[in-house]
Amino acid sequence: MKTYEVFVEVINPCGGDKHSKKEFLEVQSDSPAGWVKENAPFPVIDETVTPEGEPLFITGDGKGNFIRYTFSE
Repeated sequence: MKTYEVFVEVINPCGGDKHSKKEFLEVQSDSPAGWVKENAPFPVIDETVTPEGEPLFITGDGKGNFIRYTFSE
């Protein structure tokens, strides 16, 4: 099991990225994708990697609310 630092950004339709709530979490998981699927309140919309090669997941409710999870080891 690996330990990850996860940067979480909660984005709502009124504030957008500019007013997102941001926090860091430390999580232990075998799979970042599995952790997001088990712990995120919304389903995964997009799964990609950052330019640095870190896993990035975007979840959303289909009404403009998004949560972005960026994992780093």
